[in-house]
Amino acid sequence: MKNIFLTFLPVIFGLCGTCCVFGHNPYAVDSSYDSASFVKTGLTFGALPAVAFDTDIGFKYGALTNFYLFGNGSTYPQYLHSFYLEWNHTTKGSGLWQFIYDSKYLIPNIRITAETSYFTEQALDFYGFNGYRAWYQPDFEREGHADYISRMFYRHERRMLRIRADFQGNAVGRRLRWMAGLEYNGFKIATVDIDRLNRGRNENDKLPENTPLLYDKFVEWGAIPDVQKNGGKHYLFKFGLVYDTRDNEPNPMRGVWSEILLLTAPTWLGNRTGFAKLAITHRQYFTLSEETLSLAYRVSYQPKIGGTMPFYMLPYIYNTNITRDGLGGAKTLRGILRNRVVGEDIFYGNVELRWKFLRTLLWNQHLYFALSAFTDFGQVVGNYAFVYDTGNAEAREWFARGEGESLHLSYGGGISGALNHNFVAHINYGRAVDSRDGKSGLYIGLNYLF
Repeated sequence: MKNIFLTFLPVIFGLCGTCCVFGHNPYAVDSSYDSASFVKTGLTFGALPAVAFDTDIGFKYGALTNFYLFGNGSTYPQYLHSFYLEWNHTTKGSGLWQFIYDSKYLIPNIRITAETSYFTEQALDFYGFNGYRAWYQPDFEREGHADYISRMFYRHERRMLRIRADFQGNAVGRRLRWMAGLEYNGFKIATVDIDRLNRGRNENDKLPENTPLLYDKFVEWGAIPDVQKNGGKHYLFKFGLVYDTRDNEPNPMRGVWSEILLLTAPTWLGNRTGFAKLAITHRQYFTLSEETLSLAYRVSYQPKIGGTMPFYMLPYIYNTNITRDGLGGAKTLRGILRNRVVGEDIFYGNVELRWKFLRTLLWNQHLYFALSAFTDFGQVVGNYAFVYDTGNAEAREWFARGEGESLHLSYGGGISGALNHNFVAHINYGRAVDSRDGKSGLYIGLNYLF
């Protein structure tokens, strides 16, 4: 795919009612201050604008920002309220509208996390099911190659509305919490709208028309049932326990964060098919050098324990803080193709070394920069049991080319900047170890993975 990325480096800045003092040089950097005695009050925010151009989905523009309210500073570095907003759009119809609110103080003794998101994706990655058992041939996407089919061959269109509200409260002391929530996901699935993506293009650069993509073939072969091919609506109940001893949630230097969640989608709630799933995740943080060097790791096992999952609910992983796309890409396996590792039961993990090489006070804001090195891994450990038309020779040949599933592995590094211990902007670059998982990925966004 022809891509030109023009992305601004992270812009980190903050505001509060007492940050301006006459006679103070706003550009002064104090590298000797005591971070333990620094307290932030009032309202601060960080922002990250981004501009990109992709030949296939058009010009992308947008921004994301996070507002933090600290009040009188008595809870710092913990915030009283967090408001996260993200908006982006492309000239050919892809986009994201997202709002996430998080607070431990809106309702006494109850933490609430609420989200409303709407995703419009003209070209979402789709490689099939069950990891390496899904055959991936990159030559199908390479213009000029004898086997070229379309740059959109491993893509389909998805529009999704997500609304959720999650609640947590103390079960035993402050470290062990209960969690309960309700989540709605509405999906509209279709093949890629080639006519729309070809608008305004030169004849030599147009995508092939009337060419079946992998999604179309899966529908034709019956691997995606007719009742699922256009998407559907799903309501999820979530229940769980969380054990949390982190010293600072956005950037822990020590502690444990473990959770076990039960997700249920009962048919009596209006779901076309019902299922139940577990999400067990353990994260741990070690201080190797005080306030400077830390080691963090995350492992998660997320099996289906009953029922029938539609194909469009497979590429998701679940945590108490947010629902993510499936394994592969910016938030799970960096450097591996997005949604490359999709199945009913999945296992994944990350190990990351974080070094804060500069901590300072700038514009009356606490600021640090850090370098990181990481390795990510994951695997399908329970297959999605789909059926297909065995009488179709093309289908038999396609699925016979799949290989045995094994560990998907990537590695890389990144740089991040953090404002007042909460707003963390990062640039990560990862490389896939196996060519069946793609080559590499560059990711710019907010917050550590875990």
